[in-house]
Amino acid sequence: MYCVKCGVRLNDGVDACPLCRTPVWNPETKIEPEANYSARYPIPPKSKRYPILAFITILLAAVCLSVLIYCLNQYGQVAWSGYVMLGVALVYFSMIFPFWFEKRYPMVFVPLAFVLICGYLLYICLYNHGHWFLPFAFPVVMLTGAITTASVALFRCGKRRRLLKTGCLVIVIGCSSMLVEMFESITFGTRMFTWSLYQTCVLSLVGLFLILSGVIPPWREYLERKLFF
Repeated sequence: MYCVKCGVRLNDGVDACPLCRTPVWNPETKIEPEANYSARYPIPPKSKRYPILAFITILLAAVCLSVLIYCLNQYGQVAWSGYVMLGVALVYFSMIFPFWFEKRYPMVFVPLAFVLICGYLLYICLYNHGHWFLPFAFPVVMLTGAITTASVALFRCGKRRRLLKTGCLVIVIGCSSMLVEMFESITFGTRMFTWSLYQTCVLSLVGLFLILSGVIPPWREYLERKLFF
């Protein structure tokens, strides 16, 4: 083996030429390319929300158990602790339980929240021997849940045509108020068209304005410049 610079014969195992100090280069030696990334897998950071969620869950369970034991000892029955336990369950599964998941599922948890609201209202109705759940509370809650779920689905599809989507939803909300007043009239015997007609007219005009704003490009651009839509 010889030096590539001065041609001096080199002994085996030397790292540099003893005459010109040129580093020894052996063409048979394979040079491993340097990796542009680490060979170790990154360790995902531990989420700090799980201990907090566990603490909140234990705390709410302790509150429910405490009021249940108190009512059983004091009254010999569930009494008002049912309101507390079902109310806590409603708040927990609607607002806290979804945070246990890495990815939120609004198309699952939004309808679930309205189902829990129905269950809570059903308990109140049965406990007080009422008759308003099936003719009034159930259809109103289900109607509100359907509109809310549809709104979430529409706005999750993308940001395009937001004015058009918003206008349609406003008109649907206005028309649904007439259904709510109809259920109220059937259940409680109130007069029809005392408040829903005004709300329907106003929201329909607002929704029509938003729809036209989304359909007519010059109008939409003008509103974006003036009102920052």
